[in-house]
Amino acid sequence: MWKGVLCGLLAGAMWGTVFIAPELLAAFSPLELAVGRYIAYGCIALVLMAPRLGGLLARLERSDYAAMLRHALAGNIIYYMLLAVGVKLAGVAPTSLIIGVLPIVVTLLGHKDHGSVPLSRLALPLLVVGAGIACINIDTFMHAADSGRALGTTLTGVLCATGALLCWSWYAVDNARYLKRNPHFTSAEWSALYGLSTGVLSLLIGGLAFAVWHGDVTGAAGAASGRDWGLFWTCNALLALGASVIGNQLWNIASRSVPVTLSGQLILFETLFALLYGFLYRQAWPRPLEIAAIVLLVAGVAWSVRVHALEDELTPA
Repeated sequence: MWKGVLCGLLAGAMWGTVFIAPELLAAFSPLELAVGRYIAYGCIALVLMAPRLGGLLARLERSDYAAMLRHALAGNIIYYMLLAVGVKLAGVAPTSLIIGVLPIVVTLLGHKDHGSVPLSRLALPLLVVGAGIACINIDTFMHAADSGRALGTTLTGVLCATGALLCWSWYAVDNARYLKRNPHFTSAEWSALYGLSTGVLSLLIGGLAFAVWHGDVTGAAGAASGRDWGLFWTCNALLALGASVIGNQLWNIASRSVPVTLSGQLILFETLFALLYGFLYRQAWPRPLEIAAIVLLVAGVAWSVRVHALEDELTPA
């Protein structure tokens, strides 16, 4: 279980970088960001699995294709597009902290799975996590005027971030259940197949967008001005390697090693690292309520890990 916790922490460190990319690539649309990132992910996955591609494809069943399709859409493409819109319209901190509700949502969705700790034993850790999320949202609304964004723009960003939350919550639970039911692929193999399917879908979506908007996938005149394509592909290649290839493989290992209720708590590491990277990006120390939120979130996750550890010790072999 502790191996799973460590892998979940490292996956969160990788995933936290995705909240900074939309800020660095502000001249590009969310669709371009998603298509670019996942085309790069698919290319890397193809290179990694090329020597055994034939054998892997031969082992695929119809249910595997269906799982890859729904996970590629919900867990990657649609999720990242909504996240990117949230960052652009509401900012890094609000978006990352709306996504931070994932531990509670995933825990509630997976509380009936085999090996999960009863919700009654997780009530207090979840309450601490909820208090941390409340602190950061209070801080966000207190300083909303400083961002210079209109209320309607911010609300649209919040709604998109909430949509991303719902997409990834469903994906996290469905992926964990699927991996435990289907051990015929290793975590690395499933991550590579998942990446390849996402890359193929991204190519199709990007090609369709190119055809509809004639090369300008933002659909707006003059949107191509002042855009650094070298930076675009460098950032997307790094995101594909770190957040997608390495991060997803680490998460698959964690998903197989811990109950769904605990995996829900481990997702919180993504939020913590996103906040850390955001503070570094804006070159500012966290405000008092932000510090309180971080302390409460870490305490809640640590408490939840301890509850699961005690449950594991008491469960007969």
